[in-house]
Amino acid sequence: MRYSTYVVKHRRRREARTDYRARLKLLKSGKPRLVIRRSNSGLLCQLVEHDTRGDKVLVFAHSRELKGYGWTGPTGNLPAAYLTAMLCAVKARKKHIKAGILDAGLARSTTGSRIYGALRGALDGGLEIPHSKDILPSDDRIKGEHIAKYAEKLKKEHHKEYEKRFSQYLKFGVFPEAIPEKLEMAKQKILAG
Repeated sequence: MRYSTYVVKHRRRREARTDYRARLKLLKSGKPRLVIRRSNSGLLCQLVEHDTRGDKVLVFAHSRELKGYGWTGPTGNLPAAYLTAMLCAVKARKKHIKAGILDAGLARSTTGSRIYGALRGALDGGLEIPHSKDILPSDDRIKGEHIAKYAEKLKKEHHKEYEKRFSQYLKFGVFPEAIPEKLEMAKQKILAG
């Protein structure tokens, strides 16, 4: 009689949704995980604590909440990711949580990406998270100045293309050239909050 030696992997591993080795390293730190998950239209930021009966979400922020702080533009860009994580960090401070560790999940690690823009927002919001300064986006990208400069250039040279590319901004009544000012106003409201 022959027996199979094949062992079926965990369901979440088969679905490519969890890297259990990376998760174990994060859990061994003993700190709450700053879980950042992105989609095309938004960003989710949570501080999660491990428990044997299941993870506990300590603090939660979603980019949809930014409307309450004066951010009226689209929520899937780098400035919105920065503000969302900053909001999460401010909520964490109110619950006396001071430190965490980044959990980017299966997202590809790209220098200056929205994940690291969110990390910078959490750092500016007051959380202590181990990181390398090389991976964080520049101030210009955080403020959305790259969006504003491109929009100004496109508006002068190809107005139709400008309306097409920035249709979501214009639909919300936001001129992409004004993103840096909008970000600063929302940031002040979040930090005062």
